Parts: sequence; structure tokens; C-alpha cells
Amino acid sequence: MPETLLEVQDLHTVFKTKAGMVKAVDGVSFEINPGETLGIVGESGSGKSVTALSVMRLQRPGKIVSGKVMFKGRDLTKVSEGEMREIRGQDIAMIFQDPMTSLNPVFRTGWQVAEPVRLHHGLDKATAMGVAVSMLGKVGIPSPATRARDYPHQFSGGMRQRAMIAMGLTTTPKVLIADEPTTALDVTIQAQILDLLRNVNRDFGTATILITHNLGVVAGMCERVMVMYAGRVVEAGPTVDVFAHPKHPYTWSLLRSIPRLDAERHEPLKPIEGLPPDLIDLPTGCAFHPRCRFTIERCSRDVPVLNRVGETQLAACWVTQSGTELKGA
Repeated sequence: MPETLLEVQDLHTVFKTKAGMVKAVDGVSFEINPGETLGIVGESGSGKSVTALSVMRLQRPGKIVSGKVMFKGRDLTKVSEGEMREIRGQDIAMIFQDPMTSLNPVFRTGWQVAEPVRLHHGLDKATAMGVAVSMLGKVGIPSPATRARDYPHQFSGGMRQRAMIAMGLTTTPKVLIADEPTTALDVTIQAQILDLLRNVNRDFGTATILITHNLGVVAGMCERVMVMYAGRVVEAGPTVDVFAHPKHPYTWSLLRSIPRLDAERHEPLKPIEGLPPDLIDLPTGCAFHPRCRFTIERCSRDVPVLNRVGETQLAACWVTQSGTELKGA
């Protein structure tokens, strides 16, 4: 087994609001190895992005109250801000959800793509720009030397996303976090972006954490998947096993709510009833039990812990831990 590259241990991140304390990340743990792709899925507000931002120490105004983020034997929650700036971009890079708001509109795109290698590798402006132009070409931007002089608003959505990926790859990071990299892109551009990420994973040996709502993307890209709900991990395991035999009712419900190309006949989609819970005032017991069709008496009383259910999967569910099989997903 390869040595673990990044390990998150029992991470808790909260946001203080006038209404109360929001537990955005509530005891999340996972690990990723070199060259591996981990998918994180869940509804909006489940804690996916805040988990990624907490790894980067960019969760402000939120606060990490406990837990560890171990990288190269160092706990990133304990290092100084100066040390963290050295790690961001150099060792761990992040592609943010919206490239139009993530790219500075008043600086040329090439200048922004070149910034990481200027800061972390100490290259002069001309050399750094050469690296940026080369990387823009590698991510599929035509005439990269010319387009490097353009501003972000002169790029299409797909081109801006490619520029963000190029920015993240100029320093050849060991971990790349892609937060909804295909949001608001048409399906053709989505396929190109995902193919690009797959090539990056193969050519650079970069460990990739892919955050998405699209289960089809996870099925095609990720060796392992982690399902989050209400700030907690409710299921984790190899993607093939989790999708073929979901062990948590929430995963089961997500799979039933998407159209199937292999279905023998067309049927109405089966949405998950109800709404995600209020993170300030979570229900007692399992946070998913008010929306769950498999619930038993214990679900409303005790908070389930993440335990092994089967040979390869982990699930935080009293129903499956009692031996009940979830069928019909």
C-alpha cells in the first residue's frame, strides 16, 4: 500500500452566527494516497466545500475547533500562517467553484497563472510567464501566448476553468482539490475538463479530491467516494461497491433520484423527500432520519457512528449495522 499523502482526522469546523453555532464540518475523517482520486458527494450545505477549505485553512470566518489535517507528517491546523502560505499552491492547490469570481478581473490571465511559480519557485517575471504559457497550452487553451495577455472576461466559462486548472498545476502540487470544476459548463466542456483532470492525475501523479453533485462524474473519475450529509460522513468506500450496493439510506436515495440509461422502462424520478436539516438545530439521533424510509426506533435517539458494513464500505447507519439490506437503488 502506498504511503498516505493527506489524512484528515475527526475535523470539526464551525461558524458563529447570531442564530447560533453552525457545525459545518462535524467529525470528518478521510485519507488519500498519491495518484488517487477521491470523490466527495452530497447535497448543497452538506459540508463538502467547507471541508476542502478547512484543509487549505481558508474556512474564514469559520473556525477549526478540533481535529487534525496531517500532510507530510505535519498537522496543518497547527502550523503558522506563513508556513501555510508556503504549502498553499506549492503542495496543495485548489480549483474553486466559480472561476469568474476566483480570477481577478483587473489582471491579465497569464499574470495570474504565473503568480504561483513566482511566489513559490522564485522565478523572474519572464520565466514565470513562459511557464504559464506552457501550462495554458497543456490544458488545451489555443494560442496560449496570445490568450495569456487577455483578461478573464475575454475567456469563455470553459476557458476560465482551464485557466484555473493551469494556475493550480504550475507548481505541480501533490494534492489537487477540485471543487465543482464542471459547474455551469455545457456537457461538451464538462467532458473536456474531466478528461484534463484525468490526464493530470495520470501524468503528474497528483492526488485529486473531486467535489461534485454529479454521481456520474464520480463513477467515471474516482476510485473511492465519500458521501456527506449535514456536515458528517455517512458512507465511504470504493466507488464501484458504494454505487452497486449502497449501505446508507441517503446514498440509496441519491442513486434513486437520478435517471438511469440502463433502465428497462422510463419511470418518474424519485426525489428525496423533505429538506436538509438546519445545521444550527440538528434533529436528535441520525440527522437523516426525518427523511429516511428505512428508519427504526434507535435512529431518532442515538447518533450513528461510522463503522465497517461489509468488506470494503463504511456507513453511519443503525439500519445497515443491524444487518438490513437496502434494495432497489
